[in-house]
Amino acid sequence: MRLYLASTSPARLWLLHNAGIEPVVVPSHVDEPAAVATAEAEHGALAAGHMVQLLARAKAEAVVGASPDGAPIDGLIVGCDSAFELDDTIYGKPHKAEIATERWHGQRGRTGVLHSGHWVIDHRGGAARAAAGAVAQASVSFVPDMTDAEIDAYVASGEPLQVAGAFTIDSLGGPFIDRIDGDPSTVVGMSLPTLRRLVRSLGVEWTELWNLPERL
Repeated sequence: MRLYLASTSPARLWLLHNAGIEPVVVPSHVDEPAAVATAEAEHGALAAGHMVQLLARAKAEAVVGASPDGAPIDGLIVGCDSAFELDDTIYGKPHKAEIATERWHGQRGRTGVLHSGHWVIDHRGGAARAAAGAVAQASVSFVPDMTDAEIDAYVASGEPLQVAGAFTIDSLGGPFIDRIDGDPSTVVGMSLPTLRRLVRSLGVEWTELWNLPERL
């Protein structure tokens, strides 16, 4: 059983590798701001959970019919998206150093919620048969004593620029996080327990996806 990951996120790929799965990576190339703008024009402002679920589904559906290795997709397609919420404001990737710096000055010593959306398409046999989705949340509490110099150094590393909320828990950002309430993999970008439940709901056991013998 193959798993096709509609994402080029190194963090999500790392999570799956550590869970014994080598996915086929299929970039989705979804225009995320355009997708959100279209949905909001029709339905109004989206809550964080609705937004990440919308984008996760868009990413998974964008690769239906793709042939990443010259053969039709035959397995499960997974799309994911994440966003950080603090004081009812949704934060995606900052992209720019000055934005990441501003966010860290505002979030140190505080607690926010990381939302991760998941959409799984059963594409066994080369055609979409069924799909299932879910959103997972985890609260993240940042250390109160992070200095301005530490913020500057962390931003200068470049790591927070391309991740939701401008932080990681599995790399340089880990020491600046006091507590996670919820599944930690949700904060990395993909809730493994949530994904397992979705896979099972489509009639596939999680262990059928294991294909890295060295991890077993």
